[in-house]
Parts: sequence; C-alpha cells; structure tokens
Amino acid sequence: MEYTGSSYEGDSKNGRLEGKGQYTFPTDTKYNGEMKDGMFHGKGTLFFPNGSKYEAIWEDGIAVEGKYTFVDGLQYDEPEWLYCDGYDRRFYTEICKGLKPAGRSQLTDHIPPKEIPEGCYDTGDGFYNPDTRVIVDYNHKFLRNADDDEHAWVIRTCRKGWDEIVGYQAKPPQA
Repeated sequence: MEYTGSSYEGDSKNGRLEGKGQYTFPTDTKYNGEMKDGMFHGKGTLFFPNGSKYEAIWEDGIAVEGKYTFVDGLQYDEPEWLYCDGYDRRFYTEICKGLKPAGRSQLTDHIPPKEIPEGCYDTGDGFYNPDTRVIVDYNHKFLRNADDDEHAWVIRTCRKGWDEIVGYQAKPPQA
C-alpha cells in the first residue's frame, strides 16, 4: 500500500485484509466495511471526498447490489428516478429549495461561489486544469488525473472561471 498511497486499518488474517476495516484510497475515498482475502466482500460503504456515498453488498470485490446517495441527500434509484427526467426538468435541489434566479446564483451551491483559477473549470469536487489534466480539490490538494472522457466532459459541461469569460467578452475585436 505504501507504493499506491493507500492505507488500511482493520482486521487481517494471514497477512491479508480480512474482516472489518477501513481502506483509504489516495484520492481520500474511504471504504468502511467487510473484507475477504484482500477484497471488498459483504456489507460496505464507499465514502467519497465530496460527501456522497455508495452503500453496497460486495462479492469478491464486485458490488452486486447497492445504492448511491448524492451529497445533498438524494438517493439514486434507477427504476424510480424522478429527477431531471423528460417530464420534470428540475434538479433535486430545485425541487427541495425552489428555483433560484438565473445567473451566478443558479450555478453553484457555494455561498459565495468558489473563485475558479484562471483557465480552470469547476468540476463540483474541485478545479480542473485542462493543460495539466489534473483535478485538485478546493484547497488545491490533488484528487486525480482526468482521462480523455473526463477531460471532454469537463470542457463540455463545467463552469469556467468568470474572469476569463468576462475578459474574453471585453476584448476588442482584432483588426
């Protein structure tokens, strides 16, 4: 684990992770639950740094049944997913707290909104620099490297720093 940056506190048997324990990934995601032969096995929960969690029944490292809960308390339930569907386009927070006015107040739940470093994007759990392809949390601590799919998703959907957007609009046209 010293090579991967992970850590484990809990039961072991014959030098293997076995019993109940907490496994911490280098991204600060934590697994609390049952282990067998070094794998998630039995009841266990993944706690993500952004506050969301995934509770599941695991068999030999694979989740066979589980439920995801977003940081705002919304539980993802695919067969009965009622939020932001074809009939009601409101998000869960809009259903719970009402609609906010358009503009900056609609873009973030952070009050005041996080200032995004120049040239970076707000990914919801931190800032993404497309030049280095690194995502850091809001305290600028490393979270992960973005693969090609995440890079494309961030560029397409995430909020970019206001200064750069305002600066772009304020530039005079090139002659």
